[in-house]
Order: sequence, then C-alpha cells, then structure tokens
Amino acid sequence: MGAQDTQAGPEWTRGADALTREWTLADFPAALAFVNRVGELAEEQGHHPDILIHGWNHVRLTLSTHSSGGLTEADERLAAAIDAL
Repeated sequence: MGAQDTQAGPEWTRGADALTREWTLADFPAALAFVNRVGELAEEQGHHPDILIHGWNHVRLTLSTHSSGGLTEADERLAAAIDAL
C-alpha cells in the first residue's frame, strides 16, 4: 500500500484532533449494514471510530486516537479503508 492509499480522502473533514465524514444511505437497513462493514474493518485494524446513526439513514463517523489526544496514522489508515468500501 502506497502513502496515497493510507490517507483519508477529500470527503473527510479534518479538525484539529479528528477526521469526520457523513453518509446518507438509502434507508435504515442500509445504514445498519454500512455500520456493520465499518465495524468489521475497525476490528481488523484494532482501531474503532465513534459511530452515530441519526435520522433514519444518516451515518457520521469520527476518527481520533483518544489515547494520543488527536489524529494519528491509524486514523488515516482506517479512513482510507472505509473510503474503499
């Protein structure tokens, strides 16, 4: 995997200590299915996002390494893997 493959895409909002991105899915079951796929990736990488399902079809993910107090390479890697879903 090259350096470009491990960086969050432009759809992510980069804050001082977190990456955030929101999706609008077709319906509630699609939002749940997406969250489950993200959960599988998170488990594989041992790095877990904050996940919010709101409305009936919106998902917001926030990536931050709480133990480091901000963004790390682990956040970038997970964001890139989520982008590839």
